[in-house]
Amino acid sequence: MCGRYVLFSDPDLKEIREILEEVQRKNETFQTGEIFPTDKAPVLIRERGAVTPEAIVWGFPHRYNKGVIINARVETVRERSMFRRCLPSRRCVIPSTGFFEWSHDANKVKYQFNLPGTDALYMAGLYDEFQGEKRFVILTTAANFSMQDVHDRMPVVLDGNGRNRWLEDAQSAMELLNRVPPELARVPM
Repeated sequence: MCGRYVLFSDPDLKEIREILEEVQRKNETFQTGEIFPTDKAPVLIRERGAVTPEAIVWGFPHRYNKGVIINARVETVRERSMFRRCLPSRRCVIPSTGFFEWSHDANKVKYQFNLPGTDALYMAGLYDEFQGEKRFVILTTAANFSMQDVHDRMPVVLDGNGRNRWLEDAQSAMELLNRVPPELARVPM
């Protein structure tokens, strides 16, 4: 599960900073720092043959109550009508500097998970339009060894080549859904 993530515009994070600056040039408002469901945050989408950053709201509206759906399980994304139609052509990449998860023991320790060796962490997602507004969800998969003792789910994490493959090629995107995610580092908060 991914219920919150973090996006900082630190000057040392050149690739993240460039994404944020591009969205700002479009005069779009968005959240940085700790990102919560229903916040508007930058994502990368493919439109008119080019990858472009855009500020989009996190969470698909729930059909049966007033909440939002923030994650989609890779195991069922092809079956659920809400996500199935997005998979062929409405894939997105969510840039971040890490995501948060809480332990399920009595202490409820909050951890920030990061990709070792880089300050950026990119997650696979899907987007759609609801009442004229684009919204996204984060795809989750079974947790790998680096996460299993904290939570049984984790985001689908994409490396540099994986980001392009996820956005540009439907066949490669399907292969990425079945890949074991990279090992992550964690820091208690």
